[in-house]
Parts: sequence; structure tokens; C-alpha cells
Amino acid sequence: MSLDLPLTPPMPGVAPSLWKRRSRWQRIRQAWVPLLRRPGFSLALLVVVFALLCALAPQALSGFDPYATSPLDKLSAPSAAHWFGTDELGRDLYTRVVYGARLSVLAASLAVAIALLGGLGIGVLAGFAGGRIDAALMRLVDVLLALPSLLLALAIVTAIGFGTVPVAVAVGVGIIPGFARTTRAEVLRIKTLPYVEAARLGGASWTRTLLRHVLPNAWGPVAVLATLDFGAAILATAGLSFLGFGAAPPAAEWGTLIANGRHFLITAPWVSLLPGSFVVAVVFSLNHLARSAEEHAR
Repeated sequence: MSLDLPLTPPMPGVAPSLWKRRSRWQRIRQAWVPLLRRPGFSLALLVVVFALLCALAPQALSGFDPYATSPLDKLSAPSAAHWFGTDELGRDLYTRVVYGARLSVLAASLAVAIALLGGLGIGVLAGFAGGRIDAALMRLVDVLLALPSLLLALAIVTAIGFGTVPVAVAVGVGIIPGFARTTRAEVLRIKTLPYVEAARLGGASWTRTLLRHVLPNAWGPVAVLATLDFGAAILATAGLSFLGFGAAPPAAEWGTLIANGRHFLITAPWVSLLPGSFVVAVVFSLNHLARSAEEHAR
């Protein structure tokens, strides 16, 4: 049975604002209910929500201190007391993974925000201006695309310094080209559609046309790309932290946690494998959410 419900006109006596809210709720329900019926989508959503909860309220998910050491319990295997075991200093590894979500998610969010703002600016300017400006901006984007994003991030973080924020800036600059290309393509497609031309003929300025007609309709593919790149940003920031460019010890960060356990892969493999598996689960879940939303939109 179809779940798509027609949007009924406002009934007599119903305020237009209330009807608009009901219509918006109907559209949201029509978009999300079919997706939530997929087990894979629901599981991926739970993993992502758990990771966000770890970043926002880690103290609600663990009663241990992430920095409290216990030498007698060092390198303990996973158990009922320590779900992920303990590290080389006896610290609860599950707690450090939970608290590490704050820095890792913050770095990935900042990276995607930088890429989103930079990519939207370049893509909109190139798509609207056209001509030599478009050619010059796209050649710059082509140069950035020719460089491996991780190599570019390494060069930037080496130049500006170590830490969570420099790593986020470096990763964000590295993923700007993808946003710029996607935004430009959508702007070029939408600005030639009849309703945009009708708005221009009706006297609307280019700024009003951009804000009211072009950007809202170009947001779909950009939002999907942002979700995909959020997972890529988590991997990139974790990779740079693994190499020692992230937050300084004893700060808990996913890449740093994985790096700390590489010396114990034989005697205590859980020190690296369990944090690494959690990062992989979060990234795969983000990718699955983005792909599912894109398929449903089609």
C-alpha cells in the first residue's frame, strides 16, 4: 500500500500557517517513512546517532574518566567491566572512544563547513558569471583535483601547524573542489529552467533569483555530497591524527587511539582494532545514509 498522501488544500477555518506546517510534516513523513522501513538504513541511522551522542554528551554514555590511569589493569581484554578493554596505561578504551568522538566529529564538521562554504562560493560564482571567470575558477579547481586530497592536507597542516583545528582546515581545503564542481553543475542546470527565466523577466534581481530559486533547488546533490564527504573527512582527520598531526596526548581522538595501539597488535589487538572498527562503522553508515537518500530522491 502506498504511503504517499496527497497534500490537501487548507480547510475552512484552518490558519494558512498551520496548514503549511502540516503540509511540511506530510512531505517529511513521505520522504522518511519508506527509508526507515529499510533495516540497513535504520541500522546506519542508529550508528550515526550514537556517534553524535558520543560527541555531544559523552558523560551520559560512560561512567569512567577517559584520562584516569590504572597500571594494574593495563592491556586488559574486553570484558563486562571494560567493553573495549583497556590501553597500555589501563584507561578504559570504550570511554576514550566515546570521548574521542567530540574532537573527531568537531574536526570533520569544521572541515565539511569550510569545504561547503568555499565550494558553494566558487561554484555559484563560476556558474553564474560564466566566461573567463568560470574558466579561471575551473582551472584552479582542476589543479586542486589533480593533487591527492590527503597529500594536499599534509602539505597544508605542515605549513600551518599541528592540532585539531589545523587538521580540519587542511582537510576542508582538500575537499573544496568536489563541492565547487557539484554546485557549478547544478547552477548551470537550474539557471536555464523556465521558472528562473520567468523570475528574471518579472524583474527579480540576480541575487533574489539565486537565493529564492537557484540555491534551494541546487541543495539536494550538495547535501548528499556533504554527507558523503563527512565520512571522508572523518577518515582523513583520523589519518592525520594517526600520523601525529592531530591533538596532542593525552587527548582522546580516534586516529590517535588507533595509533597508540599499533605497538600492541600481537599482544593486545583490541587496542587498535576496536576503535578502528568503530570508525569504519560510522563512515560506512554515513555513506549508506547518503546513497539511500540519493536513490530515494531519484
